Amino acid sequence: MKFGRWAMLLLAAAPFLAGCGDFWQAPVSTSASFSLSNSGNIAVTAGSTNTDTITVTPANSFTGTVALTCAITTAAAGATVDPTCSFSSASVDITTTTAGTSTLTVTAGTSASPASTGAYQLTVTGVSSNVAETTTFCVAVGVSTSSCTATATTSGDFYILNQTTISGYSVVSSALAQLSGSPYTLPSGTGSAIAIDPAESNLLYVATTGGIYLYNTQSMSATPTTISSVSGIVAIQVDPSGKWLLAANSSNILSAIPITSTGIVDTTRSEQTPVQLAGTPIQMAISPSDSNVIVAVALGTSGTQVFSFDWNSATPIGATPLKTVTPYNTSGGTAQSVAIDPQNRFLYIGETVALPNSTTGTGGLRVYTITSTGVNEITGSPYSSGGTGPHAILPESTGTYVYVANWAGNATGYGFKVTSSGALTPLSGSFTTGTDPVGLAEDNTDSFVLAVSSGGSPDLDAYSFDSSTGVLGTPLTVATTGTTPVAIVAVP
Repeated sequence: MKFGRWAMLLLAAAPFLAGCGDFWQAPVSTSASFSLSNSGNIAVTAGSTNTDTITVTPANSFTGTVALTCAITTAAAGATVDPTCSFSSASVDITTTTAGTSTLTVTAGTSASPASTGAYQLTVTGVSSNVAETTTFCVAVGVSTSSCTATATTSGDFYILNQTTISGYSVVSSALAQLSGSPYTLPSGTGSAIAIDPAESNLLYVATTGGIYLYNTQSMSATPTTISSVSGIVAIQVDPSGKWLLAANSSNILSAIPITSTGIVDTTRSEQTPVQLAGTPIQMAISPSDSNVIVAVALGTSGTQVFSFDWNSATPIGATPLKTVTPYNTSGGTAQSVAIDPQNRFLYIGETVALPNSTTGTGGLRVYTITSTGVNEITGSPYSSGGTGPHAILPESTGTYVYVANWAGNATGYGFKVTSSGALTPLSGSFTTGTDPVGLAEDNTDSFVLAVSSGGSPDLDAYSFDSSTGVLGTPLTVATTGTTPVAIVAVP
């Protein structure tokens, strides 16, 4: 996310922040060559110090020096003396794909002049050339970090694909609001899949029974461009470079369509010869980075197939799968959903009947590590998804938490904290969705998780974050987004 836009978001949100609004950093994309993260909220006694680790994670072959600055961006109510911050190193040099760190020290004044008691928001900014990123956490002076609450009131834009329309929304002043001109009528057919270009966030692709169409999010009411007239498309994704549009159809075919920087078909390159899948596709995910890129396709009773992907190749999808993951329960188990960690560490697969004896739901969330040699299931996988049909998975942008929404009418979602090895620890409590949730998304201010449900009651939920715990807040709801929602995507 570019600095100007992030700065404006912070300024707009500042009047509404109480205590400490712990926004997360933006998801990594090819327009941001690195991301920043922190080790979490910290507590410090007035007159003393404490530290936090700031991590700079490169993306898309980034190398260079990232200069770091820090500032208290929201003070405690009634504060007369604010804490100060400094770094062990005011810059981080990135020379390989390995992340770099700097220790940030927060000083809460001296014994003679201690900082005022309360919760403060501290924002770290990293700058390299014309790219700037931020990460924000809470400093609790003389109080518990439980005083740090997520109080975001405004989100980025997101789009819900319905059977015959696209509905655009954002959160404004803690309420869901439709975007101007929404809903937008589909040009033909019934909606089936939606994707957005991570390199060009104004390029939105929609698949219907009539083909694939390109919209510009800056002019959604304009007539979309036809990308393909192939019918039966059930899943689409754009690769991180923005060079290829991947499409999986009900004829068990996976295709890679070359596209230009403006989103249209690139006639100077050829579409890859379609790859035959082992079954009928349901969902597809692609790695968000340029290292060890994979494409994973959930295929119901046929399990999940994982392919290598090289966007610089004329035939980017590997001709043979790196791995075919058979359902964990071979007697009736089905792969319904797939997702990939934003840092490209883990592949998540949602399967039915994976844990038939579980008291918290028979659905399972399987976890695989991603390496240069392939994918491997971790010890302890699968984990109970908290319901019977895990049809949507969302790893949040820092990779610290992953959420799953269960289908089969039980309208439940569960969250997990993710360790460095990929092991999952359930968060306290569940979150309620509408009937038969089919999609989860995270808005680009990293302040809200969004759930869309094909069975309604309601169609759409928006939950605020508490990033210190991962627990989602009470949902904002809207009665109807359109006829039978099928998917959701957030503008990066």
